[in-house]
This record gives sequence, structure tokens and C-alpha cells, in this order.
Amino acid sequence: MSSETKVFERENKLPVEEGLARGTLFVVSSPSGGGKGTLIQRVLETGLNLSYSVSYTTRAPRSGEMEGREYFFVTREKFEAMIAAGAFLEWAHVHSKLYGTSSQQVQCEVASGRDIILEVDVQGAASVRELMTDSVSIFILPPSLEILRQRLITRGTDSPPELELRLRNAPEEMKHYKAFDYVIINDEVERAAGQLASIIDAERARRPRQEPHVKRIVESVSLG
Repeated sequence: MSSETKVFERENKLPVEEGLARGTLFVVSSPSGGGKGTLIQRVLETGLNLSYSVSYTTRAPRSGEMEGREYFFVTREKFEAMIAAGAFLEWAHVHSKLYGTSSQQVQCEVASGRDIILEVDVQGAASVRELMTDSVSIFILPPSLEILRQRLITRGTDSPPELELRLRNAPEEMKHYKAFDYVIINDEVERAAGQLASIIDAERARRPRQEPHVKRIVESVSLG
């Protein structure tokens, strides 16, 4: 797997409105076929009031995927032009395709106080963690390599060479779990999705994230 990953830091970060709690970026990663997309979709359907970061990619749409929902599908030329313009928070070369995260979308959501969830490969997750140190990283681990193989085969979206490439890269990708804040073993979808939702709820309740709200409450009690 190529390790070519580039990060573009924007010199002028969007300011957080005074008194407004900064939103949280939840970074979810897994080996290809680990089920991160399915778990994220289940969580988004629960009404947790999360934004979803739609990434850009040069790969072709899979059956059932829609432009602007799963990804923005662009040509390599367009993607490279966006790199040159500094449009990405991070971008990576994965399984012979390019993937990138919009810096503007993430920065706008976080600055406005909204939480946003990002589905990204392990390369991209490492870049985002380095750039946004207050993000929360979650690794989705398949129960075994054989189950991962069966899920990729059942998915039926990859040619035999692509399937073998993903399986060849998976063991190395799985070793990255140690760099993440949380690990969810995706042995059963409903249980794993519930655990992901619980992590999001728990992180929202952390005192530093609640500080602006807490201060207002305490000040109102003191004035009263």
C-alpha cells in the first residue's frame, strides 16, 4: 500500500464564535471492508445530530452509491487541481485511487459548533489526528481476516486483483489500531453501531467539551 499522504494546513483557520462550544470531529477508520461505512450510516440514522464529511475520490461509484452522498466522484485531473489549490484537509493514495477530505466542510462545521463524522482510511486518519489534535479517533476492527475476506467477496464490488490487493493490505492496516482512541470489534452490526453511538455520546459529555454551556448555567445561578 502506498504511504503517500499529504496534509494541507490552512493558514487562516475559521474562528470559533465566542461563547460557542467547538464541534467535535469523529474520525472513523478500518481496513477496506471492515464495515465503517455501514456503522456510520446506522449511527446517522439514529438522530444523533451529526454532520457527515463527504470525501472526494477518483474511484468509480459502486452500485447504489450517489454523487454527494457517499463521495464526490471526480477525475484525477480535478483531484490534482484541488490538491494544488489546498482544498484538502488530508488526501491519500489508497489501493491505486485517490481520496481526500474537504478542509472547508470540516472547518466550517467544527467552528460553528456542530459535530462531524469522517470516514477515512488509516493513512488519512493519521494525518487528521496530527492536524486536529482534539479529534476523536475510532478504529473498526473485523473479527478475523477470513471474515473480512467473506465480507469483501459478498460485497461484490471489487475485481479479483482489487480484492487480493485489499486483503494483502489488510493485516498491515489492522496493526494501526493502537494509534486510535477507541477500538470497536465489528462482529455484529447492531451491537457495534450501538457502541459507536455510545462513544459519541460519552465524548460529548466530557467536561472540556461542555465548558461553555456549563459556565452559562453556573453564571446564571450565581446572578440569581
